[in-house]
Amino acid sequence: MEKILISACLLGQPVRYDGRAKTQESDLLACWREQGRLVTVCPEVQAGLATPRAPAEIQAGDGHDVLEGSARVITRDREDVTPAFLHGAELALALCQRHRIRYAILTEASPSCGSQRIYDGDFAGHTVAGMGVTSALLTRHGVKVFSQHELGRVAALL
Repeated sequence: MEKILISACLLGQPVRYDGRAKTQESDLLACWREQGRLVTVCPEVQAGLATPRAPAEIQAGDGHDVLEGSARVITRDREDVTPAFLHGAELALALCQRHRIRYAILTEASPSCGSQRIYDGDFAGHTVAGMGVTSALLTRHGVKVFSQHELGRVAALL
């Protein structure tokens, strides 16, 4: 049975920066959970960041730029947390490789998990096109990353 990587916060785990979840209610998710398809991940927590924690945004680019070293992940308090975000992405990739995962459902707009949009780095609530660090690394290794709004697309691929 094909496994799917999924953001832990989407399944109700309170791991987001604000200590809350972003629970998604879905018949598809319930079915996949019952089948044992879902492998949960929170790259930030798995990399050792606390919950709750200061919000972080990518500055000067997106996750691809962070991987290349030309952008950084910075908290609102101006702490550089780039190393933790890179480590979390590597841990998520290791999960995908261990479970032979080809598809991931990750939380949109997150500096780790955003697949199409991320916050712009100004902490003003504006998003821009781009991927988070984990999404970018997974994509580079052939994992197709989807947001929580694209469950039907994932289902069509299974």
